[in-house]
Amino acid sequence: MFPEYRDLISQLKSSDDHFHQKFALHNELDGTIRKLEKHHASDFSPELRDLKKQKLKLKEEIYDILKQHQSH
Repeated sequence: MFPEYRDLISQLKSSDDHFHQKFALHNELDGTIRKLEKHHASDFSPELRDLKKQKLKLKEEIYDILKQHQSH
């Protein structure tokens, strides 16, 4: 996720608890989604759809944080 921000991500994961928590939750959701997708042939289950929405929202929040820190 966001390879162009790899160094900044590493820096923020170790220096910003809020960022670290969001990043960790995003990765946790990603793992959960992958497991569910292996066992379900459809993306139409309400649980899977909700998890994907949560993951996308976190990704957008992470991106916003990265953009803010990049401009400093």
